[in-house]
Amino acid sequence: MIEPQPSTSFHSYLLPGERLLWCGQPKQGLTVSSKDALLIPFSLMWGGFAIFWNASVWSMPNAGQGGDWFFRLWGLPFLIAGLYMIVGRFIHDAALRRRLYYAVTDQRILILRGPRLKSLDIARLPKIELSEHGDGTGTIELDGDNSMFTSRRNGFGYWTPALSDAVQFFRITDPRTVYQLIRSHAAA
Repeated sequence: MIEPQPSTSFHSYLLPGERLLWCGQPKQGLTVSSKDALLIPFSLMWGGFAIFWNASVWSMPNAGQGGDWFFRLWGLPFLIAGLYMIVGRFIHDAALRRRLYYAVTDQRILILRGPRLKSLDIARLPKIELSEHGDGTGTIELDGDNSMFTSRRNGFGYWTPALSDAVQFFRITDPRTVYQLIRSHAAA
């Protein structure tokens, strides 16, 4: 049995007779994944064009007269979205992961995201998939599809993993041990 880490308190969420076997958090700080090989160039093109557009419109001679305000205001949402895609999503994701906790009990999988608790019966998991990363962390997917086109949050989980609707342990340390722990209790 793996000793639970004392970093989180799941005790108030445990059912009578339920035992906590493991708890942890996702990797902290900024993370880059294989998806970013596509997302970073796209965000740089989007953001670069938005910066170019706004710089051009705001530096026009006679700015502020007549219809120029429409073009100035039109570009601002695209600029904000571009800055979020280039830099903001990494900071936002890191901030969300600080309040994300995972636990495995002898009966359930628990994911605590701020005040929201998600619980899955360990004996009825639809899937258990392990993906290991080069930095020694790993992701265990337990349910759902985390693709850009199927997320119920309109793809934000694809850009910002902490917003994903997929039930997963994202970038945890010692993923093989946790994976084997889940498998052994799912089969029991």
